[in-house]
Amino acid sequence: MNARRSLVLPILAALGAGIVFGLGLGISQMTHPEKIKDFLDLASIPSGGWDPSLLFVMGGALLVAMVFYRIGRPPRRPWLSGTFAHDWRREIDGRLVGGSVLFGLGWGLVGLCPGPAIADLSLIPAEVIVFVAAMAAGSWAVGLVRAARANARVSAVPAE
Repeated sequence: MNARRSLVLPILAALGAGIVFGLGLGISQMTHPEKIKDFLDLASIPSGGWDPSLLFVMGGALLVAMVFYRIGRPPRRPWLSGTFAHDWRREIDGRLVGGSVLFGLGWGLVGLCPGPAIADLSLIPAEVIVFVAAMAAGSWAVGLVRAARANARVSAVPAE
């Protein structure tokens, strides 16, 4: 029973976090690609067509995160996992810049961010399905490339 509980609690926590995130996206209308495109259209600032509401959504999330970060002490270990999953790399490298550029291009061209796109799957518009499928294919391809590189490095190490 204890092993089963250890599997169920993280899934319920992820489900709860996903529901809260999805509700926030829906209430703030961030699931509408037009809203994102209107925010990214900085050229429309002089004509008054620019939509700054995404700044308020991001600012509100940042404010809440800052408050809880300041008042809360991080636990010594995670509540629902054996260890924390941290990536402590701090350097800005080609992978970070390249991934950021690709993410920004996809977001700007389509007006969809991964979270809102997944939330929009419930509406099943064709462009969202294509975007999520392309996002999944890109993630899968990166995983294959990383695995191939790791295997190549292991194979290149001379046996003793």
